[in-house]
Amino acid sequence: MLGYIISDEPGQADAILTELAKQLIASGVRLTGAVQHTTRAEGAKQDMALHLLPSGPQIGISQDLGKGATGCSLDPEGLEHAAGLIAAALQDTPQLLLLNKFGKQEAEGQGFRAAIGAALSEGIPVIIGVGRAKLPAFIEFSGDFGEELPHDMDALHAWCRAQMA
Repeated sequence: MLGYIISDEPGQADAILTELAKQLIASGVRLTGAVQHTTRAEGAKQDMALHLLPSGPQIGISQDLGKGATGCSLDPEGLEHAAGLIAAALQDTPQLLLLNKFGKQEAEGQGFRAAIGAALSEGIPVIIGVGRAKLPAFIEFSGDFGEELPHDMDALHAWCRAQMA
């Protein structure tokens, strides 16, 4: 009930999960979660936002660290706000929880981690992106419950249908 897509490069899982979410919503699946949209203008900082599923809002999750900064620009408060809204949406018993990423915050016990646990305890399947660098932390978190999924839309739909059955 916990499927994951490994992302070998930035934005890879985001693109796949965004398309999957669009198709699932169009087919009538009741889902909640978030997909990430990242923009970067030439010479400008990276702007990250989470679009909460199924229909918004969009929440900014990046912060400006100043000129020349090289650290992570994630705004943990924005992420926690989104995670709280998603956790609350689980009370509407969606058929699926779709999340953009198990990242640093989740590896440290924050972010979407509580929502993932709540969904699984309620029998709601979860599909999530995992960057290659965070894969060991995800495997430690998920244990035997995680199932690696291919980067194939037909296979992802089949997995979702099987889990929601």
